[in-house]
Amino acid sequence: MTKRTAAKHKIDRRMGENIWGRPKSPLNKREYGPGQHGQRRKGKLSDFGTQLRAKQKLKGYYGDLTEKQFRKIYGEAERVKGDTGEMLVGLLERRLDAVVYRAKFVPTIFAARQFVNHGHVTVNGQRVNIASYRVKEGDVIEVRQKSKQLAIVLEAVALTERDVPDYLEVDHNKMTAKFVRTPGLSDVPYPVQMEPNLVVEYYAKN
Repeated sequence: MTKRTAAKHKIDRRMGENIWGRPKSPLNKREYGPGQHGQRRKGKLSDFGTQLRAKQKLKGYYGDLTEKQFRKIYGEAERVKGDTGEMLVGLLERRLDAVVYRAKFVPTIFAARQFVNHGHVTVNGQRVNIASYRVKEGDVIEVRQKSKQLAIVLEAVALTERDVPDYLEVDHNKMTAKFVRTPGLSDVPYPVQMEPNLVVEYYAKN
């Protein structure tokens, strides 16, 4: 097991939820947290604890972003007119690695980050290798020709555990995805309940 996979599974168990909805999650067998104290009875979370958990869950879902990265995205969402929680989700979904994952070009968000970093993806015909690159409505994301037959891509396309959301237009024959519109919370197919409103409360107090 790679270090990254181990970290991914620890996130699931730390949150107490299978946040990516994957059949291989160890949480399907062990519902307690990782480490020697993982089986202790959990006390009721305080308001702060609930808000912190909501932030950790959303941050973890997008590949366990660093606090600095996540705080920066939150700051941008806060500056835009409208519901900050909705704006936060929209900005997270516009990350190139998130789009590659949503389009089912790769099986996990962690694989998506690596896939982009290794230069397997173009945006509007231009190679982009920055996972945090922010796509715009109308952008066309494509797997590069030499990468279309990679085992990881073929595996992901065949996955039945998740569907492509309707804010993307995906052609798996051509391995292209068009980012049609920025989604709101209700549009995003999270396997578990995400609560960006609690993330907003967390940052408002801290």
